[in-house]
Amino acid sequence: MPSANDSAPEAPGYGTSGRIVISVDAMGGDRGPAAVVGGLAESAAKNPRIEFILHGPEEELQRLVSKRSELSGRCRIRHAAGVVTMDDKPSQVMRHGAGTSMWSAIESVKEREATVAVSCGNTGALMALSMIRLRKLPGVSRPAIACLWPSRNPHGFNVMLDVGADIKADSPDLLQYALMGASYARNGLGLARPRIGLLNVGTEDHKGRAELKAAQDLIAEATEAGNFDYVGFVEGGDLPSDRVDVIVTDGFTGNIALKTGEGTAKLVGDFLREAFNANFLSKFAALLALGSLRRLQRRIDPRRVNGGVFLGLNGTIVKSHGSADATGVAAAIQLAFRLAESGFQERLAARVASAAQAGQDVPNDEAEDRTSS
Repeated sequence: MPSANDSAPEAPGYGTSGRIVISVDAMGGDRGPAAVVGGLAESAAKNPRIEFILHGPEEELQRLVSKRSELSGRCRIRHAAGVVTMDDKPSQVMRHGAGTSMWSAIESVKEREATVAVSCGNTGALMALSMIRLRKLPGVSRPAIACLWPSRNPHGFNVMLDVGADIKADSPDLLQYALMGASYARNGLGLARPRIGLLNVGTEDHKGRAELKAAQDLIAEATEAGNFDYVGFVEGGDLPSDRVDVIVTDGFTGNIALKTGEGTAKLVGDFLREAFNANFLSKFAALLALGSLRRLQRRIDPRRVNGGVFLGLNGTIVKSHGSADATGVAAAIQLAFRLAESGFQERLAARVASAAQAGQDVPNDEAEDRTSS
């Protein structure tokens, strides 16, 4: 939690009793608004410092919210009759999206009623609307989507970006991703000096496309200004390793890696269930190993890391999986709360605006030490 001496500007979106306000799109997810409201209730029960603006059809949402005592006095409903579906094209949504729950949720961040918006809806449409309503931060060419990747690091996750905002990225874009990813790791994971790696087909300096080699030089030169360590090129096998904290890549490669990882985790889970249901002895073995299996399930459960963060915009947007259940929605809301609590958006804007100034968004104690030195 930021201290009283935190030098970051005060963030918008504070509600009653100093609670942080999260704007939530109730529509567009595969499981409907009931799963979203369930996630809100789960979050509210665990966190007394959070409240919500919920966007969607008022009558339906009022019926769902009224059944959840955890949300009493902590959830405002903002009527929005339209819904952005998974089949809608981003170009269509940009032209005709006004009046949808997704548009309304983003608008609450734009108007500074809320600090972060969360949506389970169409990723392309969400990025398109976010860009036209919030606009890019000055100096950002291409926004990025960052995700958390389960890893062997003590904090349990690595950050990877971009995972689908834009399929292309040249060397200056990759440098910006490194700076934004480092800022996210500091404020989202509490890492004072994150380690950055650039995803490539090998770790040798002579390997990779020309833009990767150019980006390697730019990122290496920015380590002191960006307050991070650069470990060099990393490979696919390093994504879950403890060698790196932030993996930088273009959106095409990152999205394929993300979907491959999710599919592999599901495949491993399916294989384990099949193996332990094969016969009576295997079922007995599963019973004996039940505690270990549950720990493994929690470790690789994709719901625990639900939430891709849109970076490089004048506001923070968290994209939840479209198939998220209440537990997955609650995880995305918890991520949104952590970022809002840390003053992440203000620190990120300061970092992008002045990448040459070291320690712009370092933890408070370190920033104070630099100021006094």
